[in-house]
Amino acid sequence: MTGRTAAVRAVRLSARPGPRSPPGMTSQILPRIPPTRRFAAFLFDMDGTIISSIASAERAWTRWAQGHGLDVATFLPTIHGVRSVDTIRRLGLPGVDPEAEAAAITRAEIDDVGDIVEIPEARAFLRALPPERWAIVTSAPRALALRRLDAATMPVPTLLIAAEDIARGKPAPDCFLLGAERLGVAASDCLVFEDAPAGIQAGEAAGASVVVVTATHHAPIETTHATIPDYRALTVDAGPDGLRILSVG
Repeated sequence: MTGRTAAVRAVRLSARPGPRSPPGMTSQILPRIPPTRRFAAFLFDMDGTIISSIASAERAWTRWAQGHGLDVATFLPTIHGVRSVDTIRRLGLPGVDPEAEAAAITRAEIDDVGDIVEIPEARAFLRALPPERWAIVTSAPRALALRRLDAATMPVPTLLIAAEDIARGKPAPDCFLLGAERLGVAASDCLVFEDAPAGIQAGEAAGASVVVVTATHHAPIETTHATIPDYRALTVDAGPDGLRILSVG
């Protein structure tokens, strides 16, 4: 663990007025993560965790599902948090090349980013972190991830782990293990920010602590992990001995 300064940097992110979260979706950071716990690094999922791209993704996947005779309402919930190629491969459709179909869907998603937005205050939260202590770990291909980050004017991290960087996607832990390794820290010393079940399972399997971001959830989630509705009420204390996260909500 290296620190660029011996002085502890405390960053308070403003809690701007906004809509109240539905019951069961208030922040549970303090009861679940001891305020004295410091982490070597933060690992962030992207879609649903720091940006909302659900509408764009579901438009592309709806067209694809309709073209293959799938029940859209049943199929769409299965696409979130996992690699496109794994979603298609899991279906076992005859005569379908998962790699080629996933590439076509990625191209469609790259062309459809007009309504992608940040999860409230995620941009400021990321910019407040030391660049060597955080990474994005996403199931999206790299080109799509960079396009979506640009569309939402989000900071691009020094380290971005994308779909093509690993052989096994979420819920396998490979992506988070690789992210921690490339940051030079142990996964067990990392805090993972996730929104989808597959990603939560991947964080658990990697041995990391997990925070569940519920901004895009339609109903309260059953989880033993800390939850936050967004980033509007967080404080990060970044010092040479690690990152300490607090809730001020």
